[in-house]
Amino acid sequence: MAHRPVTWAKHPGGSWPTASPTSKIGRSCWAAAAHSSPSRSAKGSCTAYADINTSDPAGADRNDWRQLFADFADPVPSLLDQATEAYFAPIEEVVPPTWAAHHVVLIGDAAHASSPNMAQGAAMAVEDALVLAQVLTDQPVDQALTGYEHRRKARVARVQEQTHRRDRTRNLPPMVRNLTLRLAAERIFKSNYEPLRDPP
Repeated sequence: MAHRPVTWAKHPGGSWPTASPTSKIGRSCWAAAAHSSPSRSAKGSCTAYADINTSDPAGADRNDWRQLFADFADPVPSLLDQATEAYFAPIEEVVPPTWAAHHVVLIGDAAHASSPNMAQGAAMAVEDALVLAQVLTDQPVDQALTGYEHRRKARVARVQEQTHRRDRTRNLPPMVRNLTLRLAAERIFKSNYEPLRDPP
């Protein structure tokens, strides 16, 4: 399994950990921080996040990334005008061959980080912890870790596959993508999330 060192990206309100690459899925993310807006994360600051479709994340950092959002309605342009810096990093997916070995177990993004387009990272981590707690109360450790991985892999793999489909939809020609989402967005949403209503 690939080692995933952690780096820290600086922003005016502090810093946050960002996992380094294991498998690239061709997009860059950025986070921009502005001092003068109300904040839910740090007093006097506002943090924003977005995906940029690119095979060259470093190139996005070299260019004026504010121009990518110039056509957005306020308050987006005014917030970005106040941003003091942006942090760029590729969005990676983690697919290790196993999640448990020798009484060591991975949960959450360490086991199955994926594209954030379904906003399921925290939910999957909480489910991992819940299932792991359940199996550890009922079985010896070796069996419990094997059982945890067995119970979780199919559900997590389904979420990752849905994120792949969403990424492919995002990369359709704009006219096709917009028409597809206009006609099928509700059906896509339900098909993506309905199975997640079942207990893990």
